[in-house]
Amino acid sequence: MPFILKNKETSEIFTCHLINNYQIPFFGTKFWDYPHEAQQEYVTFLETHQVVNTEQWALIEVEEHLLKLFNVKLNNNPAKSLFLDENGKSTIKAAE
Repeated sequence: MPFILKNKETSEIFTCHLINNYQIPFFGTKFWDYPHEAQQEYVTFLETHQVVNTEQWALIEVEEHLLKLFNVKLNNNPAKSLFLDENGKSTIKAAE
């Protein structure tokens, strides 16, 4: 199952501009396939995206179908933010 980043305080899921396997840019949820890879890379990844307080982010494991749903909900739109509550319900908030 994939590993993603969730903000400990706000429950926001980390999203950003990415490039898919076909080298096509898109806006979506950053993930890692393996826990050891995620653990080694996530702090540096956050720092490259200008995140100062990296300790506010935690790695969580989600089912693959949820990851796909997150990206569908984001609709390739960087003006949208994704949140995941403690019950596993995802919500989108659009920038005002």
